[in-house]
Amino acid sequence: MAGRGKRSYTLVGRDGVPYASAVPGTLGGHRKGRIYGRLDCPSALRFIAKGQYVKERVFFADEATAVAAGYRPCARCLPEGYAAWKEATYRTAMRRMDEAVGAAARHMEVPPDQHDYDDAVVEGRP
Repeated sequence: MAGRGKRSYTLVGRDGVPYASAVPGTLGGHRKGRIYGRLDCPSALRFIAKGQYVKERVFFADEATAVAAGYRPCARCLPEGYAAWKEATYRTAMRRMDEAVGAAARHMEVPPDQHDYDDAVVEGRP
């Protein structure tokens, strides 16, 4: 069996950096879209068949590694994981908005009072 070396696979680590592995990945992903999913994902396979996905294809040892590397679950082949990711992303965005509004309010000299505004409008003041 001369000339036949061990097969090497390129996986993406938790830090997002590719590394060589003797074991193939259990999940595939798309580098530009930062999406990961099953190796048999119908959506990914459709793009691969068209030749549109291959150059950006990445592989992960497991889901924890994909998430740590900054990838999100595929909506098509991992719908439960995608729904959880989407909900967590929404909650994070809402928390950040609340924090920004709170910070802006703390920097105001005098918080606006709706009654003062209503009185000024009725009296014709700007």
